Amino acid sequence: MAEKMLTVEDLEIKFTLRGKTLNAIRGISLELYKGEILAIVGESGSGKSVFTKSFMGLLDQNGRVTGGSVMYYGADDGKPVELTALKKEKEWYKIRGHEIAMIMQDPMTSLNPLKTIGDQIMEAVLLHQKLNRAEARKKTLDYLSDVGIQDPERRFGQYPHEFSGGMRQRVVIAIAIACSPQILICDEPTTALDVTIQAQILDLLKELRHKYKLSIILITHDLGVVANIADRVAVMYAGDIVEIGTSEDIFYDPRHPYTWALLSSLPQVGVKGTDLFSIPGTPPNLFTPVQGDAFAPRNPRALKIDFLEKPPYFEVSPTHKAKTWLLDPRAPKVEPPAVVEKIRNGGLI
Repeated sequence: MAEKMLTVEDLEIKFTLRGKTLNAIRGISLELYKGEILAIVGESGSGKSVFTKSFMGLLDQNGRVTGGSVMYYGADDGKPVELTALKKEKEWYKIRGHEIAMIMQDPMTSLNPLKTIGDQIMEAVLLHQKLNRAEARKKTLDYLSDVGIQDPERRFGQYPHEFSGGMRQRVVIAIAIACSPQILICDEPTTALDVTIQAQILDLLKELRHKYKLSIILITHDLGVVANIADRVAVMYAGDIVEIGTSEDIFYDPRHPYTWALLSSLPQVGVKGTDLFSIPGTPPNLFTPVQGDAFAPRNPRALKIDFLEKPPYFEVSPTHKAKTWLLDPRAPKVEPPAVVEKIRNGGLI
């Protein structure tokens, strides 16, 4: 059995907005294992970023954990840490950065335009590693080299505006790994980059995972991005994880209708001369309680029970489970869309 780094059980997160309560995260359970890359995929607004920000105490002031547990097992002293019990900034300083680090979506807004690239990376080194300034500078140059920045000596003294978008993303990654974390959360790290640079950044994350023995959580709305990098994939919808399994499970044997819809939306499975598939309808209003399966109103294959009762997890295999009544032994047999068979047989991903 792989070593667990993080265990989430029945996590609930709520926000108060204009006197109303938003149920952002609705009872998520999840494990992260040492050395793996776990991708969390889903539409914008499904709760991916909120979910992972709770691991670092970065929820907005109007957000709060209202139930469940987040247990972290990678602390230096070997003792498990209940992250939901941490309330003070002083307590979070021991976790944030050094134990769990995050790469934010936009590298330009993550970097200080008034400080050199070298100083920004070195700041993380000095804060989280017991080194003097000379040692920290040498370490910073090593990190710049590790993330693929050529001529690090010259680049050390340059400013963010002198770097391209892809190079700025590499710098943000360097700052994160300079904290010497056990877990690295990558929140849409390739969104603003072209396809070629996207592939380079994903390859870089795979290399750094092995070199620094990282466990990586990759957040994205694009299933195609994670096909060749993720060990496991969690599909998230309306504040809940509706399906989770290995990459092979999710791409070649998906079971939840929402996963079917996401796969059908991939441009690479489209047919020339026809419109690309788009999921009809909109996600549910999380200001009100969700009855039944949250995806049911958008699901043309929905059963009557989908509108009445929330489905539990049904186990497809020891590595694969999904929250859909279609997996109940009493359910009628419903075939997945043709695109699933096309992916399975044609290796399009």
